[in-house]
Amino acid sequence: MLKIWFMEARPQYLLLSVILAFLGTCIAWYEKGVINLGYALLAGFGLVLTHISVNTLNDYFDYKSGVDLKTEPTPFSGGSGILKAGLLKPAQVLGMGIVTLLMAAPIGIYFILVQGWLLLPLLIVAALCVVLYTPVILKRPWPEWSAGLGLGMLPVLGTYYAQTGTYSWLALFASVPSFILVHNLLLLNEFPDVEADKTAGRKTLPITLGKEKTAKFYSLMTILVYVWIAGLVIFRAAPAWTLIAFLTLLFAFLAMRGSFQYEQRNTLIAAMKNNVLVVLATQFLLGLGYLLAAVL
Repeated sequence: MLKIWFMEARPQYLLLSVILAFLGTCIAWYEKGVINLGYALLAGFGLVLTHISVNTLNDYFDYKSGVDLKTEPTPFSGGSGILKAGLLKPAQVLGMGIVTLLMAAPIGIYFILVQGWLLLPLLIVAALCVVLYTPVILKRPWPEWSAGLGLGMLPVLGTYYAQTGTYSWLALFASVPSFILVHNLLLLNEFPDVEADKTAGRKTLPITLGKEKTAKFYSLMTILVYVWIAGLVIFRAAPAWTLIAFLTLLFAFLAMRGSFQYEQRNTLIAAMKNNVLVVLATQFLLGLGYLLAAVL
């Protein structure tokens, strides 16, 4: 039974939260010259709990809307399959989503008490992204911004704040690639689900723009990640070490090329795989770049 609950959390996706926490902490280390390892681990744990809440709440709402029953799963989309298989009841999955979110709340409160109340607005916006994403935001045009914000930019800024007790323009600029990458992670994963998502009244970009235009938009956003990183270095808003993130450029090209072959399922799945690699590795390498600049 524990294995079923573990799989419902979709552990294969939780690495993203660990990397986001790593990136935010390394930015703070580079900028301020110090690190509190305990704070880093606690903030990372809170982020993982929040991510589990996102995964389980999405699974619950997708099942209740009937979308899961109409979706042909891929390794990167289509939910956990736990509810479809009848291994857990919907109320249990909903409860898991609520409990993990409530477990993350004391961690947020702790950092507000020790580092300052300016963390509160960020946590409120992040919580709203979690709770409202599937039932509300997905039914408005361009819902992908919510993932980019709530599971990209805000976690980086939040873990940075946990270390420093403040925000900075450099940290804000440094978090933009995370917004774009996580936005694109969701965007490409939506391609196989277009027909099922339409039945639930969703307005993802592949539905509202069409797959061809969305592939172009996805590609432009992917290119923007590397342009942004280079710009940060050129304008001395980030250390030159962060250019090691360009090591993922080949995989980004393969993902972009595959996004235009959306009618070929195997090619699209390969593109989705490369996209996941780009999202995770680029952010990890960015964090490593900040870390190297901090210690060398």
